Amino acid sequence: MTKRYTITAALPYTNGPIHIGHLAGVYIPADIYSRFLRIKGNDVLFICGSDEHGVPITLKAKKEGINPQDVVDKYHKIIKDSFAEFGISFDNYSRTSSKIHHKTASDFFTTLNNNNQFSEIESEQFYDESANQFLADRFIIGTCPKCHNTESYGDQCENCGTSHNALDLINPKSSITGLSPQLKKTKHWYLKLDSHQLFLENWILKDHKSDWKSNVYGQCKSWLDDGLRPRAVTRDLDWGVPVPLNNADGKVLYVWFDAPIGYISSTIEWAKKNNKNWESYWKDPATELVHFIGKDNIVFHCIIFPAMLKAEGSYILPKNVPANEFLNLEGDKISTSKNWAVWLPEYLIDFPNKQDILRYVLTSNAPETKDNDFTWKDFQAKNNNELVAIFGNFINRVVVLTNKYYNGDVPNKNKFLDVDTEVLNSIYESISKIEKSISKFRFREACNELINIARSGNKYLADQEPWKTIKVDENRVETVMYVSLQISAILSVISEPFLPKTSAKLQAILNSKAHSLHWTWGNLTEKNLIVNTGVRINKAELLFSKIEDREIDFQIEKLNHSKKSKAIPNKKTEINELDFSKLNFRIGNILEATKIEKSKKLLLLKIEIGNETRSIVSGIAKSYDPKKIIGTKVVVLTNLEPKIIAGVISQGMVLLTKDENNAEVFVSPVNINVESGLNIS
Repeated sequence: MTKRYTITAALPYTNGPIHIGHLAGVYIPADIYSRFLRIKGNDVLFICGSDEHGVPITLKAKKEGINPQDVVDKYHKIIKDSFAEFGISFDNYSRTSSKIHHKTASDFFTTLNNNNQFSEIESEQFYDESANQFLADRFIIGTCPKCHNTESYGDQCENCGTSHNALDLINPKSSITGLSPQLKKTKHWYLKLDSHQLFLENWILKDHKSDWKSNVYGQCKSWLDDGLRPRAVTRDLDWGVPVPLNNADGKVLYVWFDAPIGYISSTIEWAKKNNKNWESYWKDPATELVHFIGKDNIVFHCIIFPAMLKAEGSYILPKNVPANEFLNLEGDKISTSKNWAVWLPEYLIDFPNKQDILRYVLTSNAPETKDNDFTWKDFQAKNNNELVAIFGNFINRVVVLTNKYYNGDVPNKNKFLDVDTEVLNSIYESISKIEKSISKFRFREACNELINIARSGNKYLADQEPWKTIKVDENRVETVMYVSLQISAILSVISEPFLPKTSAKLQAILNSKAHSLHWTWGNLTEKNLIVNTGVRINKAELLFSKIEDREIDFQIEKLNHSKKSKAIPNKKTEINELDFSKLNFRIGNILEATKIEKSKKLLLLKIEIGNETRSIVSGIAKSYDPKKIIGTKVVVLTNLEPKIIAGVISQGMVLLTKDENNAEVFVSPVNINVESGLNIS
């Protein structure tokens, strides 16, 4: 029996690209779950979008001397494009700066206001007289009253994780001017969260005690045990959704209030594009709503947003909120400010067409119940020892032997021996385990069972030794190869939620559309043999390739540069080509140069600029042999806005000129011993 599902993934914040912590914590598990439900024939809506409001955006804009819209436009495109290239199967990816979101959030606020869900409270808040503005929590830095960290924000200490009020800080300072702020009266609207205490206790602590993850349940219980208090839904800021009231000039909706409404506005946007009724996905009790988030968002999605939905009166509540813990990197916490991260756009450049490898590694090591660690050595080992040596090796041997013995035609089934029936039955049991694990949000467990199917296929083929048996019993070899092809077909279906690009490639090799039965999850759970005798499969192609030590060493060295020193800051703002007076040039050293596929002109350069390495696309392929320019010193424009060229993010521009033959050549420093990273003035 099919069902309707609304699946949401936490809206990524548009002040930087996506990194592997985001992928492991939210987007890969959400994508696995959505793909799994679709394969099962369900009506699935997978929703996301960019979270584009809030103080960090305004802080970044002030720092770079641009307006907030410029910041979010830049990162919205980078995030959306990298998700698409990585293969996250959103049905709609929207943004909270859109008109449709502003209207949806305003209407939601108005409904709650009409339902008497807010209190108007006048309070004293910090005000920077020099900057002539009220200070949002993130514009205030002081000493945490709990752990005494001297760089705590006004709303939360990132050292100990404690949430607090800006007034609780010791020796607060304005992050805009560095001056001590003054207290000044202001009025805001507060959600009566305390009035929903009893409902939330019953709904979470009783109704979901057995089916929510222990880390989610525990954090919710802690909040509820402490007692809920009214929470401000508005703030004094000039960037965000304006409060839709006459007496609210200069106030916007708090980002925690408007961001989750972004799921609803994204659904409305999708429904308009596809002529659907959006309310079926948010207001029909038969629909299951599931939120995928990281542990830092548990309170907002399990307590505050459900209270908002309940207060509105017509929405369903989430069935589950399977939040993950955090992913660390090489033994340290991922830090965007310290550039200690593996960024998705950079991964897609450094490892082209290897999206499924990262999906597999992050899923098999997912931080589902505790913080886990990503290392590049483990990444290499899981690819080489599992994907290549087990999964890829099995498929390659089966396809090669089928083409060698039968010219690519699926052989006769003949009579099964016990060993044939046993291996297929064990695999059907594995399929059942995978299904149960995914249904319980145990994706790591399911992923490990997937590789066990490939491992079983490898063992079966090795034990039966068709390359020896072919000399004495051709009928038996036909059966062995038929069973092996059946296992291969099963892998092509079962792997789709985890390894979608690999699944598609494998189904093309096996010519899945030529077989009489559809290759669906349902046919597998019914133990149907989905491979037909006589269908011709295609030639073998490698599903995975070995990752060499030099590739991993390069990634580790790149991280070590980040640890020694932050990436070189641009002292000038990002520019377009017309703002010539703002150009920021630095000396760079070419570390790598490779041709870009399907382009006769472009090379992808990896250029060392001080302690930073950048990927830059340059139109010099006709002038230079890539191998001969390694070590060349060049002049790089470093504060040019990143741009996608031929599907690759280019992080700057190399200065070129033309020689007497009108060929493109580098503008290089006369002194070849000059250090990379030096500024040119």
